[in-house]
Amino acid sequence: MERARCLEMIYPELEDKLVVTIMGASAQELYNLGHRENFFYLQHAMGLASSIGLGLAMHLPAERVVVLDGDGSVLMNLGTFATLARYRPKNLIHMVFDNGSLLSTGGFDSHTTSGITDIAAIARGAGIEHVAAVDTAVGFGEAFIAALERNDLSVIVAKVAAVGPEHYGMDLQLPENAFRFRRWILDRKRAAGQAS
Repeated sequence: MERARCLEMIYPELEDKLVVTIMGASAQELYNLGHRENFFYLQHAMGLASSIGLGLAMHLPAERVVVLDGDGSVLMNLGTFATLARYRPKNLIHMVFDNGSLLSTGGFDSHTTSGITDIAAIARGAGIEHVAAVDTAVGFGEAFIAALERNDLSVIVAKVAAVGPEHYGMDLQLPENAFRFRRWILDRKRAAGQAS
């Protein structure tokens, strides 16, 4: 299973969600599908997508937040699972694409390659109730649908091949992306205020 195909599968469902990606392949492959103003590509901040997602989920409880993460990033910030479990934001879906590789920073094996480190088990051990470990496209799709339907914190760990995009490069720098992402959130809040 390839991460790019997984992203392609869920892309239509991300239209009205706050989406935070970690740096590298996840960001580039989502960008390649077509940028939306509700996508925030957390470039040059390996390990922190889950923390940004948690902050957004806690401060914007009316919005659904989706974090697209990688095994290397999660391994740099394992404490995030304990924090997620502690605060348990019901509107957060944390997806971890585990390719067993630090693909975006040189392709070195990550700790999950040997089969010793199990990210799903770590998430469960931290106290997260809804954790799915999947390795097929069907399993991934089912886990994502279940997470969307569930009003609770969900973690999906998807085992994917260690392949990335053909090229890296976005015509969107981090400061501009951050300003536009914030503007999208504020516009949504204003629209929701007018509707109520």
